[in-house]
Amino acid sequence: MLTLIEPPEYDIEIEMMYATPNNFTGKVIYSDKRCFLHPTAARLLKKAISLAAKQGLRIRVYDAYRPTTAQKILWEHNPDPNFITNPIKGSPHSRGVAIDMTLINSSTGKLLDMGGSFDDLSSKGFHGTTDISQVAQKNRMLLLGLMASAGFDHYLNEWWHYQLYNAHKYPLISNSAVCYKIHDF
Repeated sequence: MLTLIEPPEYDIEIEMMYATPNNFTGKVIYSDKRCFLHPTAARLLKKAISLAAKQGLRIRVYDAYRPTTAQKILWEHNPDPNFITNPIKGSPHSRGVAIDMTLINSSTGKLLDMGGSFDDLSSKGFHGTTDISQVAQKNRMLLLGLMASAGFDHYLNEWWHYQLYNAHKYPLISNSAVCYKIHDF
């Protein structure tokens, strides 16, 4: 079972990027803009939201639960295991235990500079890269610290990706668990 993540229960902004063409494929992958997570991940997200608020920050979510059929489309577009999990293996997103996100300044409403965009499938997207400004490095470390303190693990190649520890121990969630309309190309 998945938990629906939405305000006001979760004080976040939601911009499901694969429900728009503003992602690395340039296409709408699924049309449902709702955000879902496994209940354990949802509980930890609430903790991350609270920790961020104490720093004058809010969270913007770019992706969470992702149907396996959508994962297959992403894999077919870019079959690079450094960035996309082969759908046969099963992505943490398709288990509902991963979240893609960034931070927003609560006072200004502006995104913190992370030195690159969500879905930057290059070495500039790596945690720990020094090929970005010091401000962006600091902001990535701030995000990492918040999410680690909340109980999430991270993926080294994507500054925006966080997941539950031992993500692959959680079962894949059926595409029919949520009525996402997947676009075929």
